[in-house]
Amino acid sequence: MEKKIHEGRNVKRFREMLGMKQETLAYELGDDWNQKKVSLLEAKETIDAPLLQQISAALKIPVEAIQNFDEEQAITVISSTFNDGAAVVQHNPVFNPVDAVLKLHEEKMALYERMLKEKDELMARLERLIGEK
Repeated sequence: MEKKIHEGRNVKRFREMLGMKQETLAYELGDDWNQKKVSLLEAKETIDAPLLQQISAALKIPVEAIQNFDEEQAITVISSTFNDGAAVVQHNPVFNPVDAVLKLHEEKMALYERMLKEKDELMARLERLIGEK
């Protein structure tokens, strides 16, 4: 029996791993989206391919990550790795969610540093203007 992947639940998992709120995903998906619509989307077992492509672009993750992530399989791999020190798990994931989170964090830090630099430049200009008066 083949287990069906719940794509909506996977969208929710990746969105949460990335620290993104439903409102933010709705904003990224466009004007006709809102928090309620994202909530309904996350309840759907399957998502149409074009919409799945749009969601993966908004989350900056591959479509395959949403289509193939199986929490039970991931837990089995993790538990067998930790429960048996001799176990060797041959697993080469195409997508690593930790890398995606780290990349997003780096982007946020770069934006924060740019904003701080702009604030410092603005403060210097204001101090010059005040000093001229």
